[in-house]
Amino acid sequence: MVDVNAYQADRETAWCPGCGNFPLRTALADALAEMDLKPEEVTMYTGIGQAAKMPHYLKVNGFNGLHGRSLPPAIAMRVANPEMTVIVESGDGCSYGEGGNHILHNIRRNLDIIHLVHDNQIYGLTKGQASPTSGEDIVTPVQPYGVNAEPFNPVRFAVGMKASFVARSTVGDREHLKAMIKEAKKHRGYALIDIFQPCVSFNKINTYKWYNERVYKLEDHDPTDYEAAVKVANEFGDKIPIGIIYREEKATFRDRIPYLEDKALVEREVKPQDLEFLLAEFQ
Repeated sequence: MVDVNAYQADRETAWCPGCGNFPLRTALADALAEMDLKPEEVTMYTGIGQAAKMPHYLKVNGFNGLHGRSLPPAIAMRVANPEMTVIVESGDGCSYGEGGNHILHNIRRNLDIIHLVHDNQIYGLTKGQASPTSGEDIVTPVQPYGVNAEPFNPVRFAVGMKASFVARSTVGDREHLKAMIKEAKKHRGYALIDIFQPCVSFNKINTYKWYNERVYKLEDHDPTDYEAAVKVANEFGDKIPIGIIYREEKATFRDRIPYLEDKALVEREVKPQDLEFLLAEFQ
């Protein structure tokens, strides 16, 4: 097994003490090491935000993109190299707000990508604005009278679109979170894990205590049963389920494009003469 210390980056973090990003980083590093993945075999793509700083503090291949635009470069890597473990990792604002359109179409394409969303129900980097998942009872400097829109339920959305793997976990249960990451890695296709991760500085409602009092582990739930998954995905309140909500085996993006074959683009034979017909158009 790969030594988990191989993933430790020697950098000082900019995260607040007690931030839920810390246990998430630990759980992710432990999961990768236990799956015997070497740091060079993993590439992480992020957008902008406190959560999106993860590649700075975890020794893997990393790419920081624009706000909400972590999926497009990850898709490029998945097309270019099927051997690479591709992880998209960002916050609920970056993923579900600015990046909502990309999630929608990645679900349709079903690229083999693990998407970890730090869901703290607030924008942390920009000092506490409401995010798409913020509850209506949250008062912020920008929403002084509370949020005037219903919160987005990413699990219900993903199940409704029949994303091939939908799960929820919490940093309050490291073993459960590790298990979900491992299951997402084993899955062929897009794997979304919505992760409750408290923001101790700007969200005083959805705290560790708030989540721990509400989450419960799914038992006797068949994630391949779509109707059952829809029912579970609608639960959000005094009781919130964690675990694999929905899973379906179906064709991935690469499966639908035989031309790509199952090897990296750099391993493909390049024949310049195959492009002569294009050059002829400009003569």
